[in-house]
Amino acid sequence: MSDSDAPGGRESPGIRTDPDADADAEVQTDADPDREFAHTRSPSSSLKSEAKVETETGTGTGTGTGTNIDIDFAKVFQALPSPVMLLAPDLTILGANRAYVQISGRGLDELVGRFIFDVFPDSPTEEASGARTLRTSLERLLATGERDTMALQKYDVEVPDRPGVFEERYWSTVNIPVLDADGRVSLIAHRVEEVTALVRAREAADRTPGTQHASLTTLSHEDAMTADLLTRSQELQELNEELRKAHARTHEVAVTLQRAMLPGTALPRHDFAAVRYQPAASFLNVCGDWYDLIDLDEDRLAAAVGDVVGHGLEAAGVMGQLRSALSAAIRATGRPADALTTLAQHAHTVEGALATTAVQAVIDRTAHTVTYSCAGHPPPLLAHPDGTVELLDTATDPPLAASDDTIPRTQATVSYTPGATLVLYTDGLIERRTEDIDQGLHRLTASLKHHHTLPPEPLADAILTDLVPAPRRGPDDDTALVVIRL
Repeated sequence: MSDSDAPGGRESPGIRTDPDADADAEVQTDADPDREFAHTRSPSSSLKSEAKVETETGTGTGTGTGTNIDIDFAKVFQALPSPVMLLAPDLTILGANRAYVQISGRGLDELVGRFIFDVFPDSPTEEASGARTLRTSLERLLATGERDTMALQKYDVEVPDRPGVFEERYWSTVNIPVLDADGRVSLIAHRVEEVTALVRAREAADRTPGTQHASLTTLSHEDAMTADLLTRSQELQELNEELRKAHARTHEVAVTLQRAMLPGTALPRHDFAAVRYQPAASFLNVCGDWYDLIDLDEDRLAAAVGDVVGHGLEAAGVMGQLRSALSAAIRATGRPADALTTLAQHAHTVEGALATTAVQAVIDRTAHTVTYSCAGHPPPLLAHPDGTVELLDTATDPPLAASDDTIPRTQATVSYTPGATLVLYTDGLIERRTEDIDQGLHRLTASLKHHHTLPPEPLADAILTDLVPAPRRGPDDDTALVVIRL
């Protein structure tokens, strides 16, 4: 088995590794009387060896005097009772405190400057998963910038000076990020507590019927409770792993379903158009927003976007039905108002379609006109070549299935000059929980006015940069954006 095939192999999505990292990772330090731990005096530029802290000492008159206290944080780090190892973002070991060196059985010269999974490879047994589980935790930390607390983990350790011989060890692990000024992970504090003795004591008690009480009395009451909790933690970890696998399978199915229901975003036949599609975070990367571009004939192009209430698979299923129905309706009628009237009547038969919004537009390149109709949807924007931006809001009716849908819907037609740009979008682009939607619409208008001369692809990127926030875990709402150069 090659290094990359092993559970602790170097290559893994989400973690950048550098084969030359060993040469750069060793930390230079000043002379230190404690030579054995000199490597950890300054394991990162973010860890200063000394700092001055000013405190206030009160007097009887209510005044205070400032006192400077020199703190050697390297000594504090070494004095910590918990074993802590410091890792670079590429998982190169930068340093370790005394407690970690002692519990690992390896000297600093065997740790510093090396890739963590080269120092601590996983056991070659088929059931071994310690390195894989730890790698997943570290990847999650690097992706989110948030602390990751691992469940009780069995991670067998190779016996020093006996290559290929592993001993069973159990660990409680917390991985803690240190962020730089830009919010990126610059250092990882990998803190472990070994609980092997407690796990073995509990297992011994469980294996000996009738002697459980006697076995546990060799431990303190607190340790006995801890051993029991650790055993339960093992069971929960196994269940959690099964849930992760099930979620991964569900996500794969969901993404496949979404791709099948939407046209490709590359639009090779429409180099004058650009599409951006961003599902909200935490909903399997699927949503109820949709877009469509259809060539009605040589001169006319139909463009639509819509928004089903909700997120996830249920909303995506409703979206697929409505998108297909609107596509058929606009092909059959060629008129946006008639197509949305037909879709509104159909929506009454689709569970979950209530209050869906949509906008349908037809672009006539010969007549240089845009005919549109909105069903409760935010209005399209038309940016003219001179930079003025027109709000297309004169043909707006209620959302689907929210009114008497036997009443014909309205439509309006506007003229354009070649070189103008039409923008259709869903409310995720402009809506924020803490402000009125008009503020978002104003932001979009300003962004389009500022960037209207850009080609469709960079224009779409510029609009998203200006309007869509980029929190660590992604957008709060679904967003669809269609940019068409007329």
